Amino acid sequence: MSFIRKAGMWIAILALAFSGFSTSVVQAAGAQDVTRGEFITAVVEALQLELGDGSTTEFTDVDEALAPIIEAAQQHGLIKGATTNEFKPDEKLTREQAFLIATRAVKTEETYPVGLLDRFKDKADFKTDEPEELAKSIGLDLFRGYEDGTAKPQQIVTKGQVKKIIERMLAVYNAVPEVEETNKDAVALRILGTSDLHTNFVNYDYYQDKPTNEFGLAKTALLIEAARAENPNTLLFDNGDLIQGTPLGAYKVSVDPLKEGELHPALAVLQALDYDGGTLGNHEFNYGLDYLDLVLAEEPFPVLNANVYDAETGENRYTPYVILDKAVVDGNGAVHELKVGVIGVVAPGIMRWDRSHLEGKVTAEDAADTVEKFVPEMKEAGTDIIIVLSHSGMGDETHTKGEDDVVYQISQIDGVDAILTGHNHSVFPGDFADLENVDSENGTVNGTPVVMPGKFGSHLGVMDLILEKDGDSWKVVSGKGEVRAIDSESDAASEKVIEAVKEAHEGTVEYVRSPVGKTTAAITSYFSLVKDDPSIQIVTNAQKWYVEEQLKGTEYESLPILSAGAPFKAGGRNGASYYTDIPAGEIAIKNVADLYVFDNTVNALVMTGADVKEWLEMSAGQFNQIDPASTEQQNLVNGEFRTYNFDVIDGVTYEIDVTQPAKYDYAGKTINADANRIVNLKYDGKDINPEQKFIVVTNNYRASGSFPGVINASDKIEYAYENREAIMDYMIAQETIDPSADDNWKFVPIEADVNIVFETSAKAQDFIPADSGIKFIAPTKDGFANFSIQLK
Repeated sequence: MSFIRKAGMWIAILALAFSGFSTSVVQAAGAQDVTRGEFITAVVEALQLELGDGSTTEFTDVDEALAPIIEAAQQHGLIKGATTNEFKPDEKLTREQAFLIATRAVKTEETYPVGLLDRFKDKADFKTDEPEELAKSIGLDLFRGYEDGTAKPQQIVTKGQVKKIIERMLAVYNAVPEVEETNKDAVALRILGTSDLHTNFVNYDYYQDKPTNEFGLAKTALLIEAARAENPNTLLFDNGDLIQGTPLGAYKVSVDPLKEGELHPALAVLQALDYDGGTLGNHEFNYGLDYLDLVLAEEPFPVLNANVYDAETGENRYTPYVILDKAVVDGNGAVHELKVGVIGVVAPGIMRWDRSHLEGKVTAEDAADTVEKFVPEMKEAGTDIIIVLSHSGMGDETHTKGEDDVVYQISQIDGVDAILTGHNHSVFPGDFADLENVDSENGTVNGTPVVMPGKFGSHLGVMDLILEKDGDSWKVVSGKGEVRAIDSESDAASEKVIEAVKEAHEGTVEYVRSPVGKTTAAITSYFSLVKDDPSIQIVTNAQKWYVEEQLKGTEYESLPILSAGAPFKAGGRNGASYYTDIPAGEIAIKNVADLYVFDNTVNALVMTGADVKEWLEMSAGQFNQIDPASTEQQNLVNGEFRTYNFDVIDGVTYEIDVTQPAKYDYAGKTINADANRIVNLKYDGKDINPEQKFIVVTNNYRASGSFPGVINASDKIEYAYENREAIMDYMIAQETIDPSADDNWKFVPIEADVNIVFETSAKAQDFIPADSGIKFIAPTKDGFANFSIQLK
């Protein structure tokens, strides 16, 4: 496809975006259903095909107005007649017919396996004698199914669907990498990538114990299949954080431990999809070097890392790079061999996050410096192009030696042709658009193609490079990057992926359903905004337990440890059913999601007693100021304040005086500088010393935010270990959990007869704690109810 033609397509896209369908189509689309004549008119006008007089069409049932359109469609191979002489323009259009026409508009010599049709439960309903064309439609991501796994090929197309079909058709023109017609000697090389899969292989949420269409390599694999079908010159890589993240990772460590000679399911599934290589992410080190060595002993493809060194010998601990011999086909169909250099690096933060596993055994150097060091060596070895697998995050324009996110700097290194990155769990192109020299439209950073494909298999990274001969070697003359999101509206998933990890997946499901301990009392969060709460207590206990072990042997071992948690599930905008509600008795791993809903990681902050007080002053903004002299009904909870910002800090005791004004508003802005809601703040039964240092355990979200008090921390320790996993480990270790809250915080009593109310789920009336001063009043709306509380 020539540049001129591609430009024409994008002009058509803009025309559609600003003006919708042409007048003729709008007039014809008065009815909900669309006819064959109406659809082909819309397609021809969208493609801006040149029209003749219509004299060459042989169809006898086409009028003078439609004849030029049908003629143009025939000349471009878009349509076939219903019979030799009949087009049947007034016949209603089916989905199958619409996508066949749209597919013919995309001119590519690539072929697509008919097996793509097998993903649909109702594949028997297809009537076409051109299954290859329908397979092409699926491969190009034109034809998509429904949530129930059906295609509904004979369903009549509506006018609302026509616009979406045409927009998708036009978008595909830029999705297929092609060599310019004037340079058929060039090679179009496609590089595909995944990152931060975190053992999300099957599209299944182990914490919710149900299938999901929001993530999973089984969903991404469909994009891989389609992207490969578009270009045979394709390489596929993974960027790390592969073996840890869901209970499946823990299952292969502690329940069904990986054995010598056994292929880890994470590598087995990538092998099933024919990955060409991968690199180590920081979470590959979570289980220690011996376990990682066991995983890599059976690697079916190169797993690389260049910046982790043996502490004793100073040699690379892992294979730093490889040079792959890749057979490719140019625009004329001639076969060539490329030498593709691939190097991997990881964030040096592994030395902090997994200090207990790595200290004294390995060292980690700056990732950008490491790539710059090896590029000349790879060039000397004869590589034509260099791809960097960088599990080090995007970063910014400023380079600090040893920092974790340095893709921006790697993109500036001469000789680097493409970068697959991750670690940030972000999406690029998309995020980071405010950085200098970032081209989000073409997916480049400092002119280098870069992709960051989200997390858990949410996206596929696609980089397309055009290479030309340069003497005896090849050079990249242009390149771009894009990310493709999985289809979250369809149940379609790769059976190849599901089959590859079937045993481990089924074992994990059984594992998360099995009791791992007991709770001596129900764990609920119905009253988490008005009293110390068991759903927060178990989280803070688990976090403290985890960090105590991590700090042994470090400079901070002797510091007292506090732990902060918040009521994540406390109704509000999420509805009256959005509360933790785990009954007493056996408790399973899947219940962890009911306690901790976010994918946060554990962080520990070094801070003073004064900082702790400011943190709690911010949290106390959860409450409205109560007037003790008023007899009117007063709402206790400030609706503007997000419940996940109401941090309870365990390990100290304190009271909250809600008759005083809040010191900070919901955004952390000082509104009453002299206010003091936090009173009687004590540690170990004594007034807290403002100068004393503490470790406060929290999560990465809070630790990196702008909370008062938090921003004063003198040090931050990032563990890169999910809070949910720490809770899960705690539950397993404790066997029997007493979730009773320790009542370390209370309200300052108000002796006056005030009418204070708050809202929570109506279900909460069955869980009112004894002697709490809480009483049910009446239902409000949407499953909520009002309760009164006495602060005495």
